Amino acid sequence: MDIDSNLRREIILDNYQNPYKKEKTNDSSYVKVNSNNESCIDNLDFFVKVEDGKLVDICFDGEACAISTSASSILIRSLIGKSIEEVKNILENYKRMINEEEYDKELLGELNVYFGIQPNRKNCALLPSKAINEILRRVSDGEDNQNR
Repeated sequence: MDIDSNLRREIILDNYQNPYKKEKTNDSSYVKVNSNNESCIDNLDFFVKVEDGKLVDICFDGEACAISTSASSILIRSLIGKSIEEVKNILENYKRMINEEEYDKELLGELNVYFGIQPNRKNCALLPSKAINEILRRVSDGEDNQNR
């Protein structure tokens, strides 16, 4: 998916101004993790509900820059309803893209807007994927959902 720079800006801005699933939940069936960047304002909580090996719901809340917020919105839309293995594959390909390594362009769809992102914004773009990877680690380790 090739995206020109105007469309790229439009997609990022739209997902920043109108983020998908930017809401908080107190439902204890969700695993919560906080993710932040020490060098900027990014401080987001992610809530993921996993049932029968699938990510059935994801939402996030907090304050973050345009890149972290829009990446969270697009990534969430890309992951809901996917199996844990599919999610791991998407997250690995997303990380490879951000790091300018070989990746599956078709798999990432709209996430391709972050291809070639400025080096100083890579941590912003990776913030949501790091949080979701941490949640997957907790789920696979069977850690309790409480107090997160």
